[in-house]
Amino acid sequence: MARNTSGEANPALSTKIGHGLAKVLRIKLNRNEAPENASGGDSVISITTASTFVEEEPTSEEWIRDLLPDSAEIKQYFVSLFPFLKWITRYNSTWFLGDTVAGLTVGAVVVPQSMAYAGLAGLPPEFGLYSSFMGVLLYWFFATSKDITIGPVAVMSTLVGNIISKVNAKRKPIIPPPVIASALAVICGSIVLFIGLVRCGWIVDFIPLTAISAFMTGSAINIAVGQVPTLMGITGFNTRDSTYKVVINTLKHLGRTKLDAAMGLTALAMLYLIRSFCKFMSKRQPNRRKMWFFISTLRTAFVILLYTMISWLVNRHVKTAAKAKFKILGKVPRGFKHAGAPVMNQEIIKSFASELPAAVIVLLIEHIAISKSFGRINNYTINPSQELVAIGFTNVLGPFLGAYPATGSFSRTAIKSKAGVRTPFAGVITAILVLLAIYALSSVFFYIPSAGLSAVIIHAVGDLITPPDAVYRFWRVSPLEVIIFFAGVIVTVFTSIENGIYVTISLSAAILLFRVAKARGRFLGKVVVHSVIGDHHLSDGGKYGTLGNGEVLEKVDSAAEGRNTFLPIDHQDGSNPEVEVQSPYPGIFIYRFSEGFNYPNANHYLDYLTDYIFKHTRRTTLDTYEKLGDRPWNDPGPRRGKALNLDDSRPCLRAVILDFSSVNNVDITSVQNLIDVRNQLNRYTAPDTVEWHIACINNRWTKRALASAGFGYPNSPTAVHKSWKPIFSVAGIGGRSSAASDAERRNEKMLHRQQSRDAEDPKIDAIAVSMAKPTEQTASRSPKVAVVHGLNRPFFHTDLTTALQSAVLSVERKQEFEKQGGEGIGEEP
Repeated sequence: MARNTSGEANPALSTKIGHGLAKVLRIKLNRNEAPENASGGDSVISITTASTFVEEEPTSEEWIRDLLPDSAEIKQYFVSLFPFLKWITRYNSTWFLGDTVAGLTVGAVVVPQSMAYAGLAGLPPEFGLYSSFMGVLLYWFFATSKDITIGPVAVMSTLVGNIISKVNAKRKPIIPPPVIASALAVICGSIVLFIGLVRCGWIVDFIPLTAISAFMTGSAINIAVGQVPTLMGITGFNTRDSTYKVVINTLKHLGRTKLDAAMGLTALAMLYLIRSFCKFMSKRQPNRRKMWFFISTLRTAFVILLYTMISWLVNRHVKTAAKAKFKILGKVPRGFKHAGAPVMNQEIIKSFASELPAAVIVLLIEHIAISKSFGRINNYTINPSQELVAIGFTNVLGPFLGAYPATGSFSRTAIKSKAGVRTPFAGVITAILVLLAIYALSSVFFYIPSAGLSAVIIHAVGDLITPPDAVYRFWRVSPLEVIIFFAGVIVTVFTSIENGIYVTISLSAAILLFRVAKARGRFLGKVVVHSVIGDHHLSDGGKYGTLGNGEVLEKVDSAAEGRNTFLPIDHQDGSNPEVEVQSPYPGIFIYRFSEGFNYPNANHYLDYLTDYIFKHTRRTTLDTYEKLGDRPWNDPGPRRGKALNLDDSRPCLRAVILDFSSVNNVDITSVQNLIDVRNQLNRYTAPDTVEWHIACINNRWTKRALASAGFGYPNSPTAVHKSWKPIFSVAGIGGRSSAASDAERRNEKMLHRQQSRDAEDPKIDAIAVSMAKPTEQTASRSPKVAVVHGLNRPFFHTDLTTALQSAVLSVERKQEFEKQGGEGIGEEP
């Protein structure tokens, strides 16, 4: 910016153009601008002891600059897409050993599970193997979690099966199920990949734990009940109906139970017996806990191999699965027989478009919830957006080898974590084992009993049911959310998994909006508190006093030794009701917002504020209406024949202090409502005006918004402000090691002598100190300090104590001015 000959800055050409346009459009640029003497005619801050600080408002250019990434951030973005680059160069043999053990352990579990889950999706078993292979092979490139295992899962597989059934129920001829599953994987993967690439993984945080727990519990019950008919060999009805219908039909058709029940029930019992025995032995033999863990982990592979051998012994002369003594898996093709570009067209996508929200939600919440949980357990932090990128790439590329939608598996992730996995590279080891199974074990898969796979599914989903102890803990934390939990479970059981997801998320969102919209502020009072260690009182200087009989403090001056804190006057925060909360000052109110201050709750907050103030104060001028007809309808006054009560002992409204500690942003609606309330209260206190002090503002843009509305300084300066002295918070510059502190310590002895000659050392309270004018001698011995907030916003305060001091001082000086009755009264000579 250029300067003229007088040294003043010349406005830039863009500024001149902007001012010219504003003049043409009749925009008042200087509306509600702080007056030049906003900091008072004589500030409490001495220029000899403090540096001047005028806080500048944030600009739109600054906002855009903060929003747009610079070159370093763009580079970091592309590097963050491949997290393996941070650790792959440090990979070592120790890590490889841990990854190998974990990878092989998970591989032994994922092979039987994936074939079982493919059945849930209504697909041939090989599609489960394809999904497992692609999931574990691709994930490690994009992973920020070492524990997660991506692949087929029970809930997603069931959802895919339901979608395929709905699509083909409306069509003739039907679309092949693998075609629908592959197209669904590509579309869902693309949506999730986009969310991850634009780094919007935070949207998952809008789905609360209760919604996730309800959906998982309801889905687990739905899946387990749907597998009982296959476990028992019962046929003749649709196992994808609502859970309660499946239960009824299963009971009706119990007479159709076949030999499959012998295989299924014993396999399920064996799975639970092995797990219980290993858990018992790990407690009895803590030094062999690792061994018992691996035995327990391999129980699924052991049971499937055992019952496959039994099935081979029974059906070894059978050439086709249809002639077996009980239902078996049948022929599983060797290799990737279904590899190729997935079929994608408008007709297929349109057929399942309405089911996409539920499918995307399941992909998101199951994976992110599991990865966050194990990240906290193992002391690392995941990047939700990057995890979505990993899921997206897996589901977009997987269908080219025949995969269907896959996400993180809870059971396999828990196994992988306990097996001692060191890096995400363990997925490659698992992929090698799955690849061997696809090419080398296809002939063995022929004899796997379907009832045995149903036992595996029921056993796996049993861990997804929220235990009663967890539900009780939910109740202790938030009873209302437990209602959401049970609503989600009930809806899932009596309708479908998709409806359960929508209901829980909708109810959670409704409660969140209700809490925000109906947030209620609290009026605060002042309490003097003391710090106590055992039976000793700790003063601010670190010295100890003694407690008396548990009720009073001995040798402690509460005003000097205690500190002010602010508690709700109604004790609704749970504080001891026996503690007397004092009114801050007659006519001064402290109001704290509880959950932000935005357009949904602005009216509710401010209606309560005005109602409370009207109830506890009186008008400044009581008899202001000469005629009865002049009174407003909502303030009709006394009944006919009765005189107006002019002896109202309630105080007049002087000032309002707002605690913005829980407010991060404001909007146009909330600020406009605040302006309207300010004008309303000014009419209520006319001819006086109400001072508004705001403490604990956390955001520069919030300050700008409030300042533009006329807050932060006296909005109608009168003669009293010519001698008005605001109170500012200051802090030392440089700390104990600063040059000012060193000079202070060198002069300490000399100053102490001079102080000892004083006849008395008057005790001045906080307000008096703030009003005192510093002398030359005081300035010479005071360390350099700086104001915390700008001098141009004297009504914005660091804390409630300073805000109250400033409000009280202003009220008292105004009363002094009015008492003297003349302009200039009270000014310093």
